[in-house]
Amino acid sequence: MSETEHEDPLGAASARFDRAIARLDTSLRELAARQARHQRIEVDTQRLIHERSRLATELDKTAARAKRLDDSAHEVSRRLVEAMETVRSVLQKAEN
Repeated sequence: MSETEHEDPLGAASARFDRAIARLDTSLRELAARQARHQRIEVDTQRLIHERSRLATELDKTAARAKRLDDSAHEVSRRLVEAMETVRSVLQKAEN
């Protein structure tokens, strides 16, 4: 075999190697980008879970406050009815 016959296969092998390295480099960059996106999604998911928990706690507190206000309104209404009945009773006695 002559030296030129050895250079041709060596050159072809070198070119294939360079292309393989370029594909590997591209794959690694794409993998890094996918991992970065995945990490951002994980961070966003954790933030949303925390926000959901905070909102659920806030909703529970608001619901409890609304119940207390409703109970208070009911008590005020009951007392107003009693007061009106008392006033009506006093007015009826005064008429008689």
